[in-house]
Amino acid sequence: MRLLSELLGDVRVLNNIESNPPIQGLEYDSRKVKAGDCFFAVVGTASDGHDYIASAVEKGARAIVCQRLPEQTNSEVAYILVEDSNIAMAAMAAAFYNHPSRELKLVGVTGTNGKTTTATLLYDMFMAMGYSAGLISTVVYRIGERRIDSTHTTPDSIRLNAMMREMVDEGCEYCFMEVSSHAAAQHRIDYLNFTGALFTNLTHDHLDYHGTYKEYIRAKKSFFDALDKSAWAVVNIDDRNGEVMVQNTRAKVYRLSLRSMADYHTRLIELMTDGMQLNLDGHELWVKFTGRFNAYNLTTVYAAATLLGIDKLEVLTVLSALSPVSGRFETITAKDRTIAVVDYAHTPDALDNVLQTIDEVRKESQQLFVVCGCGGDRDKTKRPEMAAIALRYATTAIFTSDNPRTESPEAILDDMVAGVGTATNYLRITDRREAIRTASMLAKPGDIILIAGKGHEDYQIIGTEKHHFDDREQIREAFDATHNR
Repeated sequence: MRLLSELLGDVRVLNNIESNPPIQGLEYDSRKVKAGDCFFAVVGTASDGHDYIASAVEKGARAIVCQRLPEQTNSEVAYILVEDSNIAMAAMAAAFYNHPSRELKLVGVTGTNGKTTTATLLYDMFMAMGYSAGLISTVVYRIGERRIDSTHTTPDSIRLNAMMREMVDEGCEYCFMEVSSHAAAQHRIDYLNFTGALFTNLTHDHLDYHGTYKEYIRAKKSFFDALDKSAWAVVNIDDRNGEVMVQNTRAKVYRLSLRSMADYHTRLIELMTDGMQLNLDGHELWVKFTGRFNAYNLTTVYAAATLLGIDKLEVLTVLSALSPVSGRFETITAKDRTIAVVDYAHTPDALDNVLQTIDEVRKESQQLFVVCGCGGDRDKTKRPEMAAIALRYATTAIFTSDNPRTESPEAILDDMVAGVGTATNYLRITDRREAIRTASMLAKPGDIILIAGKGHEDYQIIGTEKHHFDDREQIREAFDATHNR
């Protein structure tokens, strides 16, 4: 419990507040408000929290943070008028939980692709070295060894601070977290104290939310703009937006590259389906990861770990023992050596990276089948581009459903097929299970099947409901029927 006045130190309040009630908790979902809470009326894309102020008051909210005052007020409730409820919520959440990020070495990872792998490998590395760490990622949240189901890539500011307080209380020294463009734009990461920030790459994604590529870049860049001068930032300068990210940052900047000399330089020596040989910072090592994109991820992990004070040789030793993240270039091999690769690639650049990697390691005799789709209620402009990329590499591409959500699966496939041009090496199979089975039936012993788009996800969203669906389970069942006899 904290007095309201104790939470408002960093908030620009636009009105006079006549009371100072004790606050039991913070909440922006009126359905979850409890007696003694402070309710934040947040303006969202689908609903406006101001419409639920009366409901929150009925449930016992003692304070309301809002961008416009309601016509009817309650004398027992404190109303706080602010310019942006999201910013106020971030400031008050940090204060309510006594600024837990200041007690952690907090590292944020942003970019279009590679965030989950980079954050997760940092967590795995520090846990393997005997440190206690937290993880906030698309796949899972972790507090030390404890696992919590993930709901968002970057949760809201209340949950972020609550989890970090748990991390501190349970002895964590480090926290590694993905920073999504949505989180930056919605001020979820405001008032967090970052020790370091990592930039992986930037490509076409989330334009359904940001509207333009320029706004998408601006959202990512705002993370680096807000860093303190005591922080450090690592950027991939092989991506043309790497230098853009740190144009206005106060942090100490370090650069990494696979193409040219930089603070952290890696050379890819040998690439195999089950790993690769790298020269990283002048040291050769074999890792259980494959693909140029993973060489970037591992270089980023190495840079972050050494900047956090870990000995270089210890970092390299642990890197060589780490395993790939679930659903990221995860290979499943049948008895007849047919190989399936399950990957989360759901953007044009990510799909191209995965296919480039497969193309570099596959033999001329190996056919490549690509099963992919595009999510519904998301950026439509990337759909024809995804199809064109798949056809560029595939012997046969099979376009299918991803998470159609409330869109027609057929309409999504229509958008994808618009990108095929004169190509004929594709099939259109709406049912994802049938698409995976078809790829398995078409593949001969030793061929390669890429199943892209869902990776670690064990569900499919059709309409507004989640149904159990796991690409890894499906390909194993298909292999049992066609390749494991």
